[in-house]
Amino acid sequence: MVHRGKPEKQAHEAGRVDLLRLSSYFFVDAHALPRTSARTVGPHPHTAKMATSFTKLAGIRYPIIQAPIGSATTPMLAAAVSNAGALGTLSITWRPIDKVRQVISDTSALTTCPFAVNVVLAWPQERRVALALEAGARLVWTFWGDPTPHVAQVHTAGGYLMHSVGSVDEAVAVTAAGVDVIVAQGVEAGGHVRGTTPWRILLDGILKKLPDLPVLVAGGIADARDVAEALATGAAGACLGTRFLCCTEANVAPVYQERILHASFGDTVLTNLFDKGWPNAPHRVLRNSTVRMWEAAGCPGPGQRPGERDQVGVQPDGTPIERYSDVIPTVDLQGDLEALALYAGQSSERISDVLPAEDIVAQLVRSLPSRFNST
Repeated sequence: MVHRGKPEKQAHEAGRVDLLRLSSYFFVDAHALPRTSARTVGPHPHTAKMATSFTKLAGIRYPIIQAPIGSATTPMLAAAVSNAGALGTLSITWRPIDKVRQVISDTSALTTCPFAVNVVLAWPQERRVALALEAGARLVWTFWGDPTPHVAQVHTAGGYLMHSVGSVDEAVAVTAAGVDVIVAQGVEAGGHVRGTTPWRILLDGILKKLPDLPVLVAGGIADARDVAEALATGAAGACLGTRFLCCTEANVAPVYQERILHASFGDTVLTNLFDKGWPNAPHRVLRNSTVRMWEAAGCPGPGQRPGERDQVGVQPDGTPIERYSDVIPTVDLQGDLEALALYAGQSSERISDVLPAEDIVAQLVRSLPSRFNST
């Protein structure tokens, strides 16, 4: 376990995961996805607990979902979360097509439980979704775009389509198109943020319009108190992203985790700053050296920002990473990693340790009020 204030080395060495083995899955744009034909959405191997409309649909034990945290996801992370009775998620948006099948196989070898695959619809994803479904994925989670073209694709394969929204109108529209599960992403969320409304207000608005649909919530959720509040206010589950960045299976550099562990309230900022690679997409990050330098210069626009062409990192193949890139600090990068995009939600100030993913799930479940916890 790594506690707030411990040296970076300890954060790096914490837990039970062999980093040398783990690093073989760590690519700047690499992620993964679900299972072979033997895995289907259905009952968890353990007796169902904390049943909601979503746990029944997904076949999981607890209404706790690991949010899609981009390049930080790994087969080990998704499998560990799912094996603990929650829902693990693998992001495959930037995964090279020829790497998808292997990462599916690697994940499937680690769990027999359901897990989700996430794609960002800011780019065409038909091929990746098709590969996921061919490999046995039955929970497809889309974001930032129109999921309509994927509805029949997923349903024909016997799967369910989840979609993250930032407004009530978007929720109504995608439900009319055939989406099965809504994820109400609040403005508190880390990473790329779809809307401007806190999740509590957004959830209430969506449930009034769509009372019979499973609706999950995301944004600023870090602990059992948050999960309990989400369930008590009608959510069918709670998604945690930043919390799972601080686990031993996550593909993130120690400096990234340390910045989260030391974060205080107000240390995140909603901005468009890290736009090289994904322009015009608001995102929440920790205020780091790049953000402070930009703010000190008066917050100029692209092309006028200080250090616009600075090389702050290097990918394993030698490709330079410029300041204001959307790349996160993964374990295989070199350079001034603190200056890269440190996506994190408003939950950061309540995260104080780095734990194995299964322990995070167990801690959440154990700390829930008794009315929710029947284990």
